[in-house]
Amino acid sequence: MSKVHIVHLYPKEMNIYGDNGNLLVLKKRLEWRGIDVQIHRVGIGDSFPDKVHLILGGGGQDKGQSDIADDLSSKAQHLRKYADAGVPMLMICGMYQMFGHYFKTADNEKIPGIGILDVHTVAGESRIIGNLSVETEQFGTLIGYENHSGRTHLGKFVKPVGMTKIGQGNNAEDGTEGAVYNNVYGSYLHGPVLTKSPEFADFLIKKALELTGELADFTQLDDSLEQAAASVAKQRPR
Repeated sequence: MSKVHIVHLYPKEMNIYGDNGNLLVLKKRLEWRGIDVQIHRVGIGDSFPDKVHLILGGGGQDKGQSDIADDLSSKAQHLRKYADAGVPMLMICGMYQMFGHYFKTADNEKIPGIGILDVHTVAGESRIIGNLSVETEQFGTLIGYENHSGRTHLGKFVKPVGMTKIGQGNNAEDGTEGAVYNNVYGSYLHGPVLTKSPEFADFLIKKALELTGELADFTQLDDSLEQAAASVAKQRPR
């Protein structure tokens, strides 16, 4: 089978709360199926590889978002092309905000995003912190935790990943969590989210394999440990 090429965006600048664990989950679930994986760490000044089948990004502090803003803008044309072509992407917290139109900080700095997701974010007066449980149509219940000051509001060209069952989600107002455009997913679910969401992880993998043209037989893995972890996490208080 063809090798799956995964891009990890800004692994140094946008890597808090363990979101790089999503990369490890996807890598192992591919390897367990006998599929070769190549990881490309694309930071400031780096170019995209010739082949891109899946793109990941994590959370970061406001400074990290400021630091990458210009470089991300220079990469926006490529990222929009990938998004329109159906390349699966998972952007968590800070990178979720940067994939929107802008993030307005508590210091009134307006950090421009790249507008792949029709959302905008404004810092609130307090942080939203705690365990987060989200009901989705595609993946059942997603489990993680949130820690962000931004209030993200969705435009008409995206839909939420799901609705909050526990937690405050995008903005602590409308019950939404995350945003979806094509195969691009933005979310505040740290954890990392894919460790307890094998259905979500496999969805991203299948979309990546479709781009290689070799989906073929998709072996079902034993997800009993992941499901047990999710069951325990669901019982945690806010």
